[in-house]
Amino acid sequence: MQEQRTDLSALEPLEIAAGGPGKETGNEPAPDSGPDAATPVDGETVAASSEAGVSHAEFDRLKAERDQLVDRLARLQAEFENARKRAERERISDRDYATGKVVENFLPVMDNFELALKSKSTEEQLRSGVELIVKQMEEILRQMQVVPVPAVGEPFDPRHHEALGSVERDDLPDQYVAEEIRRGYRLRERLLRPSLVRVAHNSKQTNE
Repeated sequence: MQEQRTDLSALEPLEIAAGGPGKETGNEPAPDSGPDAATPVDGETVAASSEAGVSHAEFDRLKAERDQLVDRLARLQAEFENARKRAERERISDRDYATGKVVENFLPVMDNFELALKSKSTEEQLRSGVELIVKQMEEILRQMQVVPVPAVGEPFDPRHHEALGSVERDDLPDQYVAEEIRRGYRLRERLLRPSLVRVAHNSKQTNE
């Protein structure tokens, strides 16, 4: 008994609490069974796995939506391109139709010019024939709503007249159109080209 007490007193306090060297207690962790031992799955690992599964499903849904949008965009681009080409064809067709109608109206005028050139008429007869052709052209233009711009005897209007100079005239008010060099035309209210004119300068009127 004395020897046992002496041995216990020689041990360190930690060794006594652990039951002494070489002794195992029930509180000691069990040894690993080796490198192939399975790692226990805790609650956080389960939650992470669940969250990863939701993200994958969301990715598949977004990818499907993206593919649908890309396909829809491609169809819209194709439809837009087809509509643009169709509008261009219609515009060209309308322009050609309008041009054809104008040319068709002036074909009789061309026929009359050719007849006048082929005729053996006198100068006076040729002049009369050209005057008739001019009246024919004026009638065609009138039917197309194209009318001459009033010029001689009208007040000079820079919106409709283009002045090439001035002339001294006592029989016209100052700044009135005295001569028309080239006739101007308008289509309804739209000016096609201005009249080239000379403007009267009345020195008597300006000195008063």
